[in-house]
Amino acid sequence: MTFVQVIDYETRRFDEMNALIDRWAEQSSGKRTATHTMIGQDREARNHYVDMVEFASYEDAMRNSHLPETDRMFEQMVALCEGMPKFVNLDVVRDEHLNKRLVDRVFREALMGGDLGVLDECCAANYIDHDAGREEPTAIGRDAMRSGVEAWSRAFDMTFEPVAQLSEGNLVTTVWNWRGTQKGEFMGVAATGKTYEMSGSTTFRCQGGEITEGWWHYNPGQLQRQMGGSGSPYGS
Repeated sequence: MTFVQVIDYETRRFDEMNALIDRWAEQSSGKRTATHTMIGQDREARNHYVDMVEFASYEDAMRNSHLPETDRMFEQMVALCEGMPKFVNLDVVRDEHLNKRLVDRVFREALMGGDLGVLDECCAANYIDHDAGREEPTAIGRDAMRSGVEAWSRAFDMTFEPVAQLSEGNLVTTVWNWRGTQKGEFMGVAATGKTYEMSGSTTFRCQGGEITEGWWHYNPGQLQRQMGGSGSPYGS
């Protein structure tokens, strides 16, 4: 279970605190178990800060706490604070990235499930699509994405197996393995009934609960060589 330690403190010496945290990160390299740190500054009380440190588990957090580098940092941190820092230890019981949910719907329900109405729900009307497989790599509008999905769906029964997914800010990147059994004409090759594979990644920008831009990175030549054909899946 993911574990988060929250450190609540006041300081007038945040520049020194920031440098202290940088030194700890450098000195504890190869030893620390923290996976993510974030510092927030109170907008109403500018000397008030909250640090959030994430660990894969409570046990990992305890190992991190027992590092001599962490002990030294804590002593120096207290010296920089106005009063004693307060600690809150949290077991994470719900961890939900809403942008990931949005992206997953496009892959699961539209690309693999064939429900193109999902694109209307998830993608902005002025969506911008960047696709390595196109001769004209940029297309604008939700309908452009729909036509691309339709071209692939007519040609293949396909699946996207997610290998890894990262959400940072308003960007979600999914690394995937694609597998498609050809059921229709594609890139000048008539339906073969054969199954082909390739890998790639997609980065979506999400704003206001919609996907506004996407970048598809893959090697169309890899698929062309498997199929023994040439041309564009978009017929241009």
